[in-house]
Amino acid sequence: MGIVTADIGITLDGFGAAADQSLEHPFGSIDEHRLHSWMFEHGDDNAAEVAAIVDAGAFVMGRNMFDPGRGDWDLSWRGWWGEDPPYHAPVFVLTHHAREPLPMEGGTTFHFVTDGLASALAQARAAAGERDVAVAGGASTINACLAAGVLDELRLHVAPFVAGLATGSRMFDGVGPLGLEPVAARHTPHVTHLTYRRA
Repeated sequence: MGIVTADIGITLDGFGAAADQSLEHPFGSIDEHRLHSWMFEHGDDNAAEVAAIVDAGAFVMGRNMFDPGRGDWDLSWRGWWGEDPPYHAPVFVLTHHAREPLPMEGGTTFHFVTDGLASALAQARAAAGERDVAVAGGASTINACLAAGVLDELRLHVAPFVAGLATGSRMFDGVGPLGLEPVAARHTPHVTHLTYRRA
């Protein structure tokens, strides 16, 4: 059986997104270019880390990784990625609002899970078989996995700037005391990649 991993791009002060997410600004008022230029503009310098993000047999994500809504679904919304999302595997989206599974091109199907993180992880493990399950974010979902002790490997991609936000989606908020074992570190001019495993 594979392990449960998570990748997230964050600022030096731990933010993965601002609180004011919208259709026009998926990460809110945080400087998205500075947060993710390592992946999109400098992908050749970070090819192994970019590839690892989607190297899993199934994925779990919070609702706001799929859409900016907080209430009932807009059924015309099919995610941020167009018709061929990068996952190419089952994706289990945590939500309080039921929705039928959404098959996409390339082998991605979004399943909407209303009965909690443990259920989403169990479904993802069953779908992944012997492969890893990846928690695709955001920070609050990864924090919930850390707090529950179900995350085996955490990969932080730290952009070299301070967001200075008052509120937002921030790594380690509400997790409590936690020991992690550092296993890898690498940096380029645009990002520092840090890998930790459960101690």
